[in-house]
Amino acid sequence: MENSTAYLMALDAGTGSVRAVIFDLNGNQIVSSQQEWTHLSDPNIPGSMEFDLQHNWQLTCDCIRGALAQSQILAEQIAAISTCSMREGIVLYDQAKNPIWACGNVDARASEEVNELKTLNDHQFEQQVYAVSGQTLALSAIPRLLWLAHHRSDIYRQTKAISMISDWLGFMLSGELAVEPSNAGTTGMLNLHSRQWQPELLEMAGLHSDILTPVKETGELLGYVQADIAQQTGLKAGTPVIVGGGDVQLGCIGLGITEASQAAIIGGTFWQQVVNLPEPVTDPQMNVRINPHVISPMVQAESISFYTGLTMRWFRDAFCEEEKILAKRLGIDTYTLLEQMAENVPVGANDVIPIFSDAMHFKSWYHAAPSFINLSIDAQKCNKATLFRALEENAAIVSSCNLDQVKQFSGVNLSEIVFAGGGSKGRLWSQILADVTGLTVKIPVVKEATALGCAIAAGVGVGLYSSLSEAGKKLVKFERTHQPNLENHQLYQAHKAKWENAYSAQLKLVDNGVVTSLWKAPGL
Repeated sequence: MENSTAYLMALDAGTGSVRAVIFDLNGNQIVSSQQEWTHLSDPNIPGSMEFDLQHNWQLTCDCIRGALAQSQILAEQIAAISTCSMREGIVLYDQAKNPIWACGNVDARASEEVNELKTLNDHQFEQQVYAVSGQTLALSAIPRLLWLAHHRSDIYRQTKAISMISDWLGFMLSGELAVEPSNAGTTGMLNLHSRQWQPELLEMAGLHSDILTPVKETGELLGYVQADIAQQTGLKAGTPVIVGGGDVQLGCIGLGITEASQAAIIGGTFWQQVVNLPEPVTDPQMNVRINPHVISPMVQAESISFYTGLTMRWFRDAFCEEEKILAKRLGIDTYTLLEQMAENVPVGANDVIPIFSDAMHFKSWYHAAPSFINLSIDAQKCNKATLFRALEENAAIVSSCNLDQVKQFSGVNLSEIVFAGGGSKGRLWSQILADVTGLTVKIPVVKEATALGCAIAAGVGVGLYSSLSEAGKKLVKFERTHQPNLENHQLYQAHKAKWENAYSAQLKLVDNGVVTSLWKAPGL
C-alpha cells in the first residue's frame, strides 16, 4: 500500500457499541472495528443509564487500534478523524476539564424533576424550552442537571463544563473541548436560530449557566491528536481532529440528505423519520422534535418510532426458531426467509392490527401495551407470515403518520424518501414503505451512513471536500428504487385509518390501569 494514499477515520458511538471506521476518499468503507459496551444501571435509581467513561474510552482505543491493524493502513495515512454519537447523552467535566460523570441517551432518572420543571412559569416552562430549542423536557439535559443538584450535589458542585458524548470523544483525542449544534441541540438549551446556547433556560430552572461549553460547527478544526493519545490508540500525534455531530444528522449527510425538503427514514432499533426544513420552525402541537442540522441554517423535523427493529427481533427470536434453522440451512438471513413467506400474504395482512409504537407526540408521549388485535383463528389467514407482514406494514404506517405530522406544520411536500439502516435491507419492507406513504423510496448502497457522514466531516475539516453538502451528494450511491403501487396505497390508507382508531382505544386501557405501556416519557 502506498504511503501517499489518504484515508479518513470516523468514531461512531452508538447506544450499544462504538466503532472505528476507515473510509477512502471516494466514500468506500475499508474497515470497521467494533466493541460493544454496557451501560451502568444503579438499582437504587430507576431509569438510570450511566455511561462508563473510563472503560468506554479503553474500548474506543481498542477499536482504533483494531481498525488500523485490520486494514494495515499506516497511522500517517489517516488525514483526519472525526466523531459522532447517539444524541441526548451528556458528559460533565470539572474545573481541570476532567470528565467526571456521564449518562446515556435514554437515561430516565429525572422523572420527578421533569414534573417539577413543568410547573415553572405558570406551567409554561416546557413550551418556552420547545419554542427556543425544539426539544421537550423528557430527554433534555435540564432535568438531569436538576436531578444531580438534588441527589448528587457533590458532582453538581464540581461541574464546570458540559458536552455531548461525540464531543467527549473529540476532547479525549485532542484535549480541546467544544460542542456543536446538531448534538448539543438535544439538551434543550440551544437556540435553533442562533445555534448558540440560551443560558436563560438554565437560569429559569435555578441552575448554573456557567457550564456552557464553546460552540463550533461540524467540519471545523477542533485540535490535533495528543502525543499520549497517539500512544494509546496507534494514531499519529498531530492528526487533525475535526468537529463531528449527532448520529442522525451526520447519517443524513452520508445519505445525501443535504437540501431543504429532502427526507430520510433510518430503520434501526428505533426508526427515525427526518425531514430537512429550510429554516427553524416548531410544531404548534409539540408532536415533533426539531433539531439543528449540521448544515446551517437548516433544521430537521424528527419523529421517532419506538423499538421498531427490536420488535422484529423479538418476533423472530420468540416465534421463528424453525425459520432460523431453515434459513441457516439455505444460507440466507432469517428475515429474508420471513419476507419471502410474507410476500404471499395479502395487502393489509388479513386485517391484523399490531399495537406497538405510536406516532410521536413529543409533548406527552407514551405507548399502548404491545399486542396484536383482530386475529383470526383460521390458520390459513393468521400465521407467522401474516404477523410478520403485519409488523412490517405497521412500521410503515407509523412512519407515514409521523411524516403527516411534519407536513401539517411545515408545509413541506415530499415526493421521495431515502430508506437506510438495517430495515432497508428488506426488499418487501422497502416496497411496503413506498406503498403506504405513496412516495418513491430510494435505498442507498451504504445503509449504515452515520460513519460515512462523520468521515465526510473529517474530510471537509482538512479541505479534502469543499462542503458537507457537496460531498454528501457526490458520495451517496443508490442500489435500488421502489415506486409506490397506487392501488396498494389506497388499500393502505383505509388500513392506516383503522390502526389510528385501534391505537386510540388501546391507549385508554393504559390510562385505566388495565395494561402496561410499552414506554412512557419521564414525567408521565
